[in-house]
This record gives sequence, structure tokens and C-alpha cells, in this order.
Amino acid sequence: MSKEVFHALVFWVPAFLFSTTVHECAHAWAALRLGDPTAYRGGQVSLSPWPHLRRSPVGMLLVPLVTSFLQGWTMGWASAPLDPAWAERHPRRAALTALAGPLGNLTLAFTAFALIQLGLWAGVFEPAASPSIQHWVANALPPDPLLAGDFAARALSVLLSLNLLLFVFNLMPLPPLDGASVLTLVLPGAAGRGLRAAAAAPMLSLVGLLAAWQAFPLCAAPLLALVARLVPLAAR
Repeated sequence: MSKEVFHALVFWVPAFLFSTTVHECAHAWAALRLGDPTAYRGGQVSLSPWPHLRRSPVGMLLVPLVTSFLQGWTMGWASAPLDPAWAERHPRRAALTALAGPLGNLTLAFTAFALIQLGLWAGVFEPAASPSIQHWVANALPPDPLLAGDFAARALSVLLSLNLLLFVFNLMPLPPLDGASVLTLVLPGAAGRGLRAAAAAPMLSLVGLLAAWQAFPLCAAPLLALVARLVPLAAR
């Protein structure tokens, strides 16, 4: 097993399961609060990964494992069910429900960033010599047999990176991503209905996903560059 595959299985897959669970739980919770109990009835207002795995076993487990072995990094998907009739009657509520998932990822990213800053301030971490999405900080403590400091530095680095990437990707305004639904908050009625119809069309959704995948690096790169500048702040 290569080093990249090992790190993907130990750090990226668990971080993906946790982060995706939070994302889908946020969707389900927001929908419940705004009047659609569909996901709640499916048990998805939960931080347990099981209801989400049960709904999307391929996207939440099989594909992440396969991509970890083949690529050394993790990708996948999940979903929370919405009542289409409710979404059509309450488009603004549906858009706010879509926004809740990426905001869950942003919350996790801020939490990881705060813990990294605390570790740098306390002298537990130090800025990585070659910072990357895999390794923003390194262990600054003497080596220990359990490698706890190294594990914490890598785990928080991955959690920060993954949730920033999930936040950016899901907010891209292309169907079927959350960003397309969020965009309807500012679109006039007819345009919003047209965008919702496009998101429901399988071929247009496929085109949207391919376009998003191509544009994603251009959107993510400036944010990651900003993180690289901000992470060492507490060490100065």
C-alpha cells in the first residue's frame, strides 16, 4: 500500500464520512425547521452516518474507498430527500435548505482552523515546511510512540481542506449542486423556476456536474492560497 493510499484511508475517508454526514444532516434539519419533514422521517436529522450511508451507500462508502485506493484522495456524494411539491410551493425555503449543507461544511472548516490556530499558539503545531491541503501544520512536540501529534496535525489539516473544498464545490451555481438552488434566492420568479427545472433534468444535471468539475480548480485555488497565508498567523 502506497503512502498516499494509506493517508487517504486513514484521514480522508473518515473526514469525508463525517463532513458529508454533517452536510446532509444540516439539509435535513433546515428542511424540517422550514416545513418539510421528509428527510427527518428517513432518520437523516442525525450526526450518525448510518442513515446517510443507508440512503447513499455507493456515494458515501464505495466510491470514497475506490477513489482512495486508485487516486490517493477521496471523492463521493450523498443526498437528503426533499418533497418536490413542498419545494415548488416554497422555493425560498428550499433554497435556504440547500444553503444549510455548505454552511455546515464551512462551520467544520472554521472549527478545524480554530483548533489549528490554538495548536500553533500553544506550541503543539508548527507551520508545515511545504504546506498543502494534506499538511497545513506539522507536529512541534517531541516524537512519541503513538505519533499523536503527527496524527492530530494531519487530521485537522485534512478536515480543514476537505470542508473548504466541499463548501466551494457545493456552492457553485450549476445544477444539480446546492449553489444552483441558492441562486434562486436572488433570481426573479420565472428564472428561478427555470433553474429548478434544469436541476431536475438528468442530462442538464450531468452537464452541470461536468462543467463544475472543470471550473472547480479555478474557484478553489484562491481560497486555498488564502488559507496558506492565514494558517501561520498564530505562530508569528
